[in-house]
Amino acid sequence: MRIRVLGCSGGIGAGAQTTAMLVDNDVLIDAGTGIGDLDLADLDSIRHVFLTHAHLDHVAGLPMLADRVFDENFKTPLTVYAREETLRAVQDHLFNGVIWPDFTKLPSPENPMLRWHVTSPGDTITIGNRDFYAVDVAHTVPSLGFTVQNSGGAFAVSGDTRTNETLWPVLNACSDLRVLVIEVSFPDEMAALASNSGHYTPKSLTEDLKRLNHEPEIWLTGMKPGEEDRIFEQVVKAAPEKNIRMLSRGTVLTV
Repeated sequence: MRIRVLGCSGGIGAGAQTTAMLVDNDVLIDAGTGIGDLDLADLDSIRHVFLTHAHLDHVAGLPMLADRVFDENFKTPLTVYAREETLRAVQDHLFNGVIWPDFTKLPSPENPMLRWHVTSPGDTITIGNRDFYAVDVAHTVPSLGFTVQNSGGAFAVSGDTRTNETLWPVLNACSDLRVLVIEVSFPDEMAALASNSGHYTPKSLTEDLKRLNHEPEIWLTGMKPGEEDRIFEQVVKAAPEKNIRMLSRGTVLTV
């Protein structure tokens, strides 16, 4: 698998784009503002979108993607996989005929180009030779992380989360976990805000990393713009023995 990082910031500004990763050429994990940097051919190849949750930094690009790939004579629909609560929020607040057209009824309600696929914790979605497994994580809204497995190994994406009891057993069950992309949005000095908004800090993240039985590449994502260097320094200082790097837009991961 080839995972291309289109956006990995917790906000915008100074070249930052919000969360989106392109898996091979046909699957997105989250649809933040980063998808706007794809060329038209790449956009047109996307037919599957996995959403971790409904917050705008993870879904802002989805309406524009649906508009771009829409074709009245389509062969393969654009399918969005997420928790029921996430899909309901996206339907009610984005594809509602006011903010954006309801592409789940176009070109017809009987045969729409855009389709929802309810994905709950514990579900596995197989697309080609890749298995996408959904895991419950702890955020301020119902959220998912994902592990993605093929014959070459597995990589995992935490989505937005704080300390939780659900992600780590799933990661430990992945005997060939090669890559872990995990969020850490705020520095330790902003621990109260991080906890209230459902995010890791360097201290809380590195405490949870002690639960991990494997030694994958660990890539940090979701940092607030302007705080990246401080957060990274605090993580590395707290866990110098771990293989930890900072994700950046344009990074390509291979599993």
